[in-house]
Amino acid sequence: MMTRRSFLASPALAAPALLLGRKSAPERPNILFIASDDMNNNLGCYGHPVVKSPNLDHLASQGIRFDRAYCQYPVCGPSRASLMTGLRPDSTRIFDNNIAVRETMPGVVTLPQLFRNQGWRSVRAGKMYHMDVPASVGTNKWDDPPSWDLAISPPGKEQYTAGEGRNITEGKRARWDWIAFQGDGKDQADDRATEIAIETMSRNRNRPWFLGLGYLRPHLPHVAPARFFDLYPPASIQPVVNPPGDLDDIPRASEIAINTRANDMGMNEAGKKEAIRAYYASVSYMDWQVGRVLAALGRLGLAHRTITVFWGDHGWHLGEHHRWHKRSLFEESMRAPLIIAAPGRKGNGQGCRSLVEFVDIYPTVAELAGLAPPANLEGQSLVPLLDNPRLPWKSAAFSVITAPNGITGRGVVNDRYRYIRWTGPHPDEELYDHRKDPREYTNLARVPAHEAPLKSMRAVLDAGWQAARAQPPAAGPHP
Repeated sequence: MMTRRSFLASPALAAPALLLGRKSAPERPNILFIASDDMNNNLGCYGHPVVKSPNLDHLASQGIRFDRAYCQYPVCGPSRASLMTGLRPDSTRIFDNNIAVRETMPGVVTLPQLFRNQGWRSVRAGKMYHMDVPASVGTNKWDDPPSWDLAISPPGKEQYTAGEGRNITEGKRARWDWIAFQGDGKDQADDRATEIAIETMSRNRNRPWFLGLGYLRPHLPHVAPARFFDLYPPASIQPVVNPPGDLDDIPRASEIAINTRANDMGMNEAGKKEAIRAYYASVSYMDWQVGRVLAALGRLGLAHRTITVFWGDHGWHLGEHHRWHKRSLFEESMRAPLIIAAPGRKGNGQGCRSLVEFVDIYPTVAELAGLAPPANLEGQSLVPLLDNPRLPWKSAAFSVITAPNGITGRGVVNDRYRYIRWTGPHPDEELYDHRKDPREYTNLARVPAHEAPLKSMRAVLDAGWQAARAQPPAAGPHP
């Protein structure tokens, strides 16, 4: 059996020349593929006034920060399956957690598998496909063995960590628990994943690698060193203030989909502050781990030939519409961070306001490495936006959510509106005007005066993602 050490020290595999085309072995870039679990856009580089994320802010300054990147399913397992295969949930047929990609797609070629097939060392450290947190941390449940030469799920104490903390929602079906501990957390899965990543980079300095580095934080439980909690005095935390009657025009199906995470989960104002503080602390802890890896990348002299991609698998509610957790088609749950830092791209250091989707990540990374992706991918390479972030791009982004009793919600967002259609036992619609109502407080689908944009957005959803694709940029230099 190949161990981690024997694998990392073993000779490089020769990449087949046919598919690598003109790129010689020294030109093949490394891929540092970093995922953060349940990470919304509350980061400094996205303009958050409180959250401290200096390392991701620096990464964004070296690459492109996508401000309107949308997942295709706002739950961990289906979102990750979609991203890693470049296929939408209707094609993956994965609409829930605890399903491995080979159960529905036995012959699929995943993104890391594409690189592995062409001679890159493919290594996983931490969570890349679905993993129950904290229940299956340290196991390979629902992983995809063909994706990796080596896959390591580091164990961690998680909810058994010694320190100060509690479950804010004790007695409720949905938990919100936190632990602040002393030290740096050498017994935490994320710390161990960082160490594996650094070791992988060090032992493979002269060979190309694809490193899937999956952090658990800020997923619950919010487990982080106490010094990261200290960054956020309770007085600095301001819970969301929702207007009176905000829930009056939200469809019943939407409430069923969010399930036990609605109605502020029974938390009072002090509890909400405590919950938000714990989330911020675990975000900063994750950011610190990213910083350790980026520092090692520079120290090893690999930064100039490494493409770094950072993504959160979906967004996360922190009290918007009295909701917490994920499982909604509102902006806070459907949108997530995406940063791509590819050395030498003309747009590096800029933000991009174009609509992009997580299915676009697969073809983008493949093109950057000079690899031909499978022909069945349902995303679109973002490489033109890396050189000109202001290019006109997709006209809409799509996501889907399912709920008990046959409820399905489909959401689409364009430059101005978000439209949501619910089917099943509680059929209904939602329409929000982001220019006048960016927090999505007024459902215009119930206002007769807005029949025209409602019909227009119905047509966008019905036409589907194929009709929303960006047109290839014209030949010649970018403006």
